[in-house]
Amino acid sequence: MNDYGEIQEDFYTERTRILEALERDENKHIIMRLIGALAFRTHCTQYGYIQDSLGRVFTDIDFASYQSYFKDIIELMDKLGYEEDKMVTRLFGEFRLLFHDPKYGRHIDVFLDKLDFSHVLPLKGRLEVEELTLPLAELLLEKMQIAMLNEKDLIDTIMLLREHPIGNSDDETINSEIVCNLCARDWGMWRTVTGNLDLVDEFLDKYPQLEDSDRQVVHARIQEILELINTYPKTLAWKARAVIGERLRWYKVVEELADR
Repeated sequence: MNDYGEIQEDFYTERTRILEALERDENKHIIMRLIGALAFRTHCTQYGYIQDSLGRVFTDIDFASYQSYFKDIIELMDKLGYEEDKMVTRLFGEFRLLFHDPKYGRHIDVFLDKLDFSHVLPLKGRLEVEELTLPLAELLLEKMQIAMLNEKDLIDTIMLLREHPIGNSDDETINSEIVCNLCARDWGMWRTVTGNLDLVDEFLDKYPQLEDSDRQVVHARIQEILELINTYPKTLAWKARAVIGERLRWYKVVEELADR
């Protein structure tokens, strides 16, 4: 028996229960940060209502951590009442753990060291930046590196860009150096990220729930980050891959491991 309480039906309440468990003395050493929709909401205290007004619903609670905490995470999730998917652990445990919610039928993904979807988003050394979530730059890239963007991704990105400015630090700012550096090294990442930013820009007018001021701010921030990405010095590998362009697929086709 333990005193971690029962799994809660409300996503935000359950998120808080897990985060509070991570703050306990016996778990403080575990670096485990929220990703996905709840991470965006956690980081957008002023404009979080945009998710609600645009019909965004939560489906799962997901995290990122490091492989070095593998055993600690399994032990913690067991105390919290979740059931480890041992088949996923055996097949993908080097970079992913999956836990099932036996009460409400949800699941929790924990991605280790990187997010490997359409492109690879490295996380080593970056999870220490924030106390609760991925840093803002990685939150933006978590969505913008998805080759087959869906409406949930669009909504989360609009909210994030409405709340946070572009800059050169991680302090409540989308760190452009992180975004630009990753895009400058990988033409495929650049192609997907810039194409998706353009798509988010196009969709701003499709949501009558947004105020004109919302559209103006998000549009300006999209143009700012695009300008920074496109003028950032590119590597030789980027330039070599750019010669091939779209004649060769530049992203991986993967099964959706999380509901984002």
